[in-house]
Amino acid sequence: MINGVDSPNSKAIAPIRLRRAVVVGLLLFWSCSVSFLFARQQASQSDQSTPEQVVESVYRLVSSKAGKTPDWNAVRSLFLENSVVVLRVSKDSTAVFSLQGFIDDFIRFYSIPAVQKNGFTEKIVRMKPMVIGNIAQILVLYEAHVPGTARPPQQGVDSWELVRQNNKWLIVSVTNEIPTKDRPLPKELQ
Repeated sequence: MINGVDSPNSKAIAPIRLRRAVVVGLLLFWSCSVSFLFARQQASQSDQSTPEQVVESVYRLVSSKAGKTPDWNAVRSLFLENSVVVLRVSKDSTAVFSLQGFIDDFIRFYSIPAVQKNGFTEKIVRMKPMVIGNIAQILVLYEAHVPGTARPPQQGVDSWELVRQNNKWLIVSVTNEIPTKDRPLPKELQ
């Protein structure tokens, strides 16, 4: 439109401007997306640069405030796909879980009303790492607690096995034990 009058070229220019705006918008969106993903990847890699950082990440990720749920995909990303989790489920027995079984068990735990209302924390009290080349074994004394409940924090011991693949530490297995008078803490964690 020139001086309020449509010119023959004004109708042809409008679609070009629209296409240009769409292309610029898509490029801007793509650029922001790539930047976000790169930053997330960098953060993820920095959290996994040592076996200790991977294990610390697990405890941080499975802990959650009231009304929130953990990012299970982030938890999953710390493990080998075929990892094994062995947890103490009673005084006399343990249960063996696949990675998905472990996550499903945690999801069931997070459906308990007291946990939904108060959240859940697992924090490391002491850690004893041993790293040899591309393998690592880490003993962890931790405390698990549902805040706002009468039950005091419960201590447990986890034995983590990790392997470094493609410059990334991943969890191969974890075995859990609950210390008692008959099963005292190992001196490395006292």
